[in-house]
Amino acid sequence: MEALKAVILAAGKGTRMQSDLPKVVHTIDGKCLVDYVIEAAEGAGAEDICLVVGYKHEEVENTISHKDDVTFVLQEQQLGTGHAVKCAKDFLGKEGHTLILFGDAPLITSATLKQLLKHHIQHKNAVTVLSATIDDPTGYGRIIRNESGEFIKSVEHKDANEEELKSHEINSGMYVFNTWELSQALDKIQPNNAQGEYYLPDTLAILKDKGLRVDAFALESPEDINGVNDQKQLESAAEIIRRRKKECTL
Repeated sequence: MEALKAVILAAGKGTRMQSDLPKVVHTIDGKCLVDYVIEAAEGAGAEDICLVVGYKHEEVENTISHKDDVTFVLQEQQLGTGHAVKCAKDFLGKEGHTLILFGDAPLITSATLKQLLKHHIQHKNAVTVLSATIDDPTGYGRIIRNESGEFIKSVEHKDANEEELKSHEINSGMYVFNTWELSQALDKIQPNNAQGEYYLPDTLAILKDKGLRVDAFALESPEDINGVNDQKQLESAAEIIRRRKKECTL
């Protein structure tokens, strides 16, 4: 199998946590949120892992358990997910495949990432989005498919029309890319939006316009892609992790 790398986005402050700590170093059962993500990436076969850090980056670098297992890249200004991955461009190289993950999504598992990677390689995709269907998709980017179930595009909630908003399949923000194609597409994304940010999902349209295969792999259960944005979600994630430990599914 071709080489697999992972880039984990962990630069945010996490103001909704109502804490001075960087969000990714909040803990569940004594382990930082981002350590769960690093372990999932390693379990899926990622040989090299890059952590994109920003807010109180020294604290992140000194606190996490797996600091010796990762490369740290500093994102001094938070200018969007595309910008964060651009900061890791030297790490990416040109070969194999690259996972893009979030440091505040501790429920992602190596089993799910292996399924995502298998689908990606079998279908010879340039990029595969990890998606899931949820009851209330308000605020999430939507996956749009045609009548045959083939991927058409991913559209942000605020940019979606009335018909597109009917889709309950959401973009988790996690991907696996052909590394060379990701590197090329990063050079083409522009901050043409109200926030003036570089959005990683813009790479999907760029790759599709090149005639490359872009796809979404839909999870049966959305549990794995749940992020932690506040104390309530932190406790919910903790309950799920403890349940999984009892079930021996971690």
